[in-house]
Parts: sequence; C-alpha cells; structure tokens
Amino acid sequence: MQTHSQAITFGADAWSILNDIELGIKNKIEAAGIPLKDWNVDIFRGVLTGYNDAFIISSETREKILENCADESEKQRTSAIIRPILRGRDIKRYSYEYADQYIIATFPSRQYNIDDYPTLKQFLLSFGIERLEQTGKEYIIDGEKVKARKKTNNKWFETQDSISYWDLLSQPKIIWGEISDKTKFCLDREGKYVPEATTFMLSGDNLIVLLAFLNCSVSEYMFSTIGTTTGVGTVRWKKFKIEQLYVPRDIDENIAQAIMDQCERIINITAQKGSAMEEERILNSLIYRFYGLSDSEIQYIERRVR
Repeated sequence: MQTHSQAITFGADAWSILNDIELGIKNKIEAAGIPLKDWNVDIFRGVLTGYNDAFIISSETREKILENCADESEKQRTSAIIRPILRGRDIKRYSYEYADQYIIATFPSRQYNIDDYPTLKQFLLSFGIERLEQTGKEYIIDGEKVKARKKTNNKWFETQDSISYWDLLSQPKIIWGEISDKTKFCLDREGKYVPEATTFMLSGDNLIVLLAFLNCSVSEYMFSTIGTTTGVGTVRWKKFKIEQLYVPRDIDENIAQAIMDQCERIINITAQKGSAMEEERILNSLIYRFYGLSDSEIQYIERRVR
C-alpha cells in the first residue's frame, strides 16, 4: 500500500485511479483539448436493417435486380436507393477494403412508396413478408418457426432504424467499427458509403485533423483507460465513450498543416494496401510534441499501446 498508493481527489465528474505518470499524461491531454462531444460534429450509429439477409446484398444481386426493372426510369429510381455499404470488417486504419456489398436503403424517414419500385418489391417479398414485417410476431411456416422483425411503426419494406440523419450519409465522414483491438478510423471523402449497424459515423469539420488524432497512439492509449472491453482482448468503440476523448481544436496553423500533410500520406499509402508504419511513427511524433509529452511519458504510452 505504501509503495503503490496514490492520492486521488474525487468529485462529481467521472474519475479514474491513475499512477503519477498516467495522471501527468491525462492532465497534458486534457489541458490541450476538449471532449469530442463539445466539437461541432455529429456521431451516429450505422444502419440497422433488422434482417440483413434481405437488405444487404452483393453486387451480383444488385445487378440482377436492376436488369429486371421494366424500364430505364424504374432502373434509375431503384439504383438510387441501393447504396454501397461498409461493414466493421471492411474498415482498416485510415482506409477501407470495400467488399462490393450494398444496402437497400429504404429508410422510413424518406417515406418511400414501395409500389414505385416493383422489381425491388418482388425481391424483398421473396424472403416472405412474415420475416420482413416489423411486428415482433412469430409464425410457423412449413414447420419452421419464423419470427418477424422487432416491433416498430415502420412498414415491412423499410429498414428497422428510421435514419432521420440520412442526409449526412452523403457527406464526407469518418467511419469506424464498434469492436476492434486497435484504433481503426477511416475517411469516406465522397459520402459514398452507408455504415452498417456494427459501425459508427462522424460528420463535421476538420475531419483530416480529427482522423489523425483519433488514430494516433495517444488516443488509443487514452481510450484504453476509459473504454469498455469485450473480455476477449478487444475494445468497444461506442459513441458515448468516443465522445469523452479529449481532442485539441485550436491548433497552431503550421502544426495543423504538418499533421494533415502526414495524415494524407498515410491515407494514400494505406489505400494502396502499403505499409505506413514509418509515416505513422512520424505522425505520432508530431502529436507527442504537440502535447508536450516527456520521453518517459511517450515510452509509457507506446508500451501500453503495444
């Protein structure tokens, strides 16, 4: 007790028990940043369909649906609501590996009329309306117990989530998977992809700077002190925990530019499936210097991250 005891001041806010070096790191990071929840950003969970077998499809299935459309008008309407999707397993650090998967994005907040999409309607009905309806009821079909999706006010052809934030899906955003052993945040610049239910998305300003800080060793270390673990060596990167991360918003213009330039190099390398270990080391060094961390504090962080 005498060797390892630590004096802690307890207040109304969340607290943690830290040793001297951990406390020093925490104080420097919090002095330089503000919680992400106080940034001008929006964070949402990815789309929950309630029945992925019907709503998440391959590129081949998408092509078949479009080929069966009666005319070009229906084909264009249908194509517009079948959107590329990123799953948690597709997301890597700084980049992603798109697996040619699509989501039938019939979001309730968009109030689609399924009769305007007859070919898509027939495809969904092929799974059985009993499976797709959102009543929570159970049925016996051909001796098999079939349970409908969770009870909601949504129609049978709609996704389970309302997705009132659908307009943000078409904007640049940072995407990450809920469960990971490391920081794995990537950037969708074109607003092209829809995040699947096991992922989250963040939209707002200064996304390149945010991406650099979210992926750096400092954030990985800090999240290890506040994050919820799965019990099998991975961490759950959930919204309410991510919002507690302190990220600097007011950064000297020259430092911010150096961080963004280095982050862009890493994005380009990882997009080509190359190794960016040296570039990440340089980026971490820039961020360590920004926080004013000592050599012993840097070594402590890197041991913990490894």
